[in-house]
Amino acid sequence: MPTLADASVAELAAPSSPKTRIPVTVAYGDGIGPEIMQATLRILESAGAHLTYEPIELGQSVYLRGMSAGIEEAAWESIRRNRVLLKAPITTPQGSGYKSLNVTLRKSLGLYANVRPAVAYAPFVRTRHPQMDVVIVRENEEDLYGGIEHQQTDQVVQCLKLVTRPGSERIIRHAFEYARRNGRRKVTCMTKDNIMKKTDGLFHRVFQEIAAEYPDIASDNLIIDIGAARLADTPEMFDVIVTLNLYGDIISDIAAQVAGSVGLAPSANIGRHAAMFEAIHGSAPQIAGQNIANPSGLLLSAVMMLVHLGQPEVAETVHNAWLRTIEEGIHTADIYSPEISRVRAGTREFAQAVIERLGQQPRTLRAVEYSSALPQQDEEVEYETPRAPALKQLVGVDVFLDWRGTDPDVLGEKLRAAATSRLPLSMITNRGVKVWPNGLPETFCTDHWRCRFQAPADLKLTTEDVLALLSSVHGHGLECIKTENLYTFNGEPGFSLGQGQ
Repeated sequence: MPTLADASVAELAAPSSPKTRIPVTVAYGDGIGPEIMQATLRILESAGAHLTYEPIELGQSVYLRGMSAGIEEAAWESIRRNRVLLKAPITTPQGSGYKSLNVTLRKSLGLYANVRPAVAYAPFVRTRHPQMDVVIVRENEEDLYGGIEHQQTDQVVQCLKLVTRPGSERIIRHAFEYARRNGRRKVTCMTKDNIMKKTDGLFHRVFQEIAAEYPDIASDNLIIDIGAARLADTPEMFDVIVTLNLYGDIISDIAAQVAGSVGLAPSANIGRHAAMFEAIHGSAPQIAGQNIANPSGLLLSAVMMLVHLGQPEVAETVHNAWLRTIEEGIHTADIYSPEISRVRAGTREFAQAVIERLGQQPRTLRAVEYSSALPQQDEEVEYETPRAPALKQLVGVDVFLDWRGTDPDVLGEKLRAAATSRLPLSMITNRGVKVWPNGLPETFCTDHWRCRFQAPADLKLTTEDVLALLSSVHGHGLECIKTENLYTFNGEPGFSLGQGQ
């Protein structure tokens, strides 16, 4: 099938004549959002972008009308109809009950790939790393951002980390395809699979499988902590980085700040059915309405949108005019420096300066050229590899208890009495650390206990065995708050050991 990023390009751009205007949904956002959106659209229109704009309302005003999602049905209809959203930052009201609209948009629309370039513009924007040119490709739908949280006991809450093989394949293959289309030389995977061996381990394994299919592109892997440290210290060693959702959120902000300013950083959110383009910074309500906000992050996001929509010439015109403006020292307050800058420009004045330089090339900074970055619509890419389902076998169950006792040995005796012959007790952990049998007295325990029951190796378990165990546990006066069945897949355990086991 065509690449997921290319589906809308093929359908929106290919049939159109050069003068056909493509409809784009536009959200002006909150705080500084309306100012920087107006500046951005002025520049696009002056550059000859073949677009029409359909405004929608998102964010704070919608939240305050009682819509906890921050978006109404009419806005969904516009986005689904146009399949491209250019969005200014929005404000989520303080207090509980309000879900992140950004996460809602990304997940509801299937925008699985978040592409965030971080480029240094030395010597015109301060940075310690003048050669930095990194693209972070962040998984956008899974991981801890599933937002699946529960309070299970008086003392313990949990957040589920979900990583899937199809989701990992899509984002990793997207990173390699992006590298190939844009002449990038290397893709680096960042995970924490030395600790989270099942979730991050799956992502790393899929990365190795897919990397083998791209022999023309170098690949390597780093643990996320040292990877983030090296990104902050030696960003020149990286080209394209692909990583999971939370890590990508963190390191893309680090990368943007290291490059010069979060205010300059754009992003594209790409999926099969839609795409969303937005700056990575927030709505900055403290400076709203003062004509001092920097529109660059949103403008460069719009440049990515133009490439996506098959208008690379206009994208080049806008981006090169922006580079010329920056190198001539016309800077907004966030990047203004007396030693480097020539003019402290307001939002409107900065936009006008870019408009006046349309058609010009930068003299010192490298000019951009986007025609080679167009999607290869004649090439089919399989984003999910067909594979036979693994043989899945039930071998035990983890029973989680709310128990206010403090002695694991006492709990162990209660559970041994509750265990069945088909599911004997094998281990108790507290916060992941084994406390029975033979736990250490120094281990701190809460009221949340994981109790593992495993069948003998030659026994074939059924769901009825698990239900019989749970009935017995309940009959012994113990409160079960959740269970996790333990399976093997093709004979390999699908569950982790306890720490110290």
